[in-house]
Amino acid sequence: MKAYVFPGQGAQFTGMGKDLYENSPLAKELFEKANEILGFRITDIMFEGTAEELKETKVTQPAVFLHSVILAKTLGEDFKPEMVAGHSLGEFSALVANGALSFEDGLQLVSKRALAMQKACEIKPSTMAAVLGLADNIVEEVCASIDGIVVAANYNCPGQLVISGETSAVEKACEAMKAAGAKRALLLPVGGAFHSPMMEPAREELAAAIEATTFSNPICPVYQNVTASAVSDADEIKKNLIIQLTAPVKWTQSVQQMIKDGATLFTEVGPGKVLAGLIGKIDKEAVTANA
Repeated sequence: MKAYVFPGQGAQFTGMGKDLYENSPLAKELFEKANEILGFRITDIMFEGTAEELKETKVTQPAVFLHSVILAKTLGEDFKPEMVAGHSLGEFSALVANGALSFEDGLQLVSKRALAMQKACEIKPSTMAAVLGLADNIVEEVCASIDGIVVAANYNCPGQLVISGETSAVEKACEAMKAAGAKRALLLPVGGAFHSPMMEPAREELAAAIEATTFSNPICPVYQNVTASAVSDADEIKKNLIIQLTAPVKWTQSVQQMIKDGATLFTEVGPGKVLAGLIGKIDKEAVTANA
């Protein structure tokens, strides 16, 4: 079975999508439509901008989304997903690709999500850290033992988790992780504590936008971050998407479930090859490709 996976924030690079724009009339039309919807020429930043400009919250998430979704649309008849999944932001790309969301609605939600997350980041100092070389349950136990808010946020692959929370709690957790035998525990250069309770204000804001958006039943199941299981019901997809901002990204568990359910080929659609790398670490036998 063909599985298509869509990357999240952090996969962006200068020049992303430029070849699509120049070589596909459909891609050009969709990029120009995106410029209109967003109210600024995101294409100028994607194609020619600096790494700093691309890192701006209002730019990064829509840019990665656009690259992924437009690439999927240009595949035409070759794009026949039997299951999809996306990492964090990538879940929105996956939902447009499998017909649960329209291109326009998906882009507007991603833009609102980015701005809501930015606002939430400004309320209280918060951050994330990568923890390498510890079992999931040890990471969870260490987080639970720390005073303050710190939780496991991204289950990327076995031995690679990201924790998230208040800056002081994350710093304390990093020291405790090293003491527990982690190979590394290092702070990440991010704006705030994504996929943690610190994102509650953003979740509330995004919930209203998601509730007001029309979702359809998709052409194939989406393996959502929150459940790590196949979902095909529009109402359930909505509910899980709202919870996603404050809940962990269960990427390892999602990939394992997709393989159990018959995935034989994982194709990464969008900038970079991060997910293909993680899938290879989750299951050494997994076959991966890039669109």
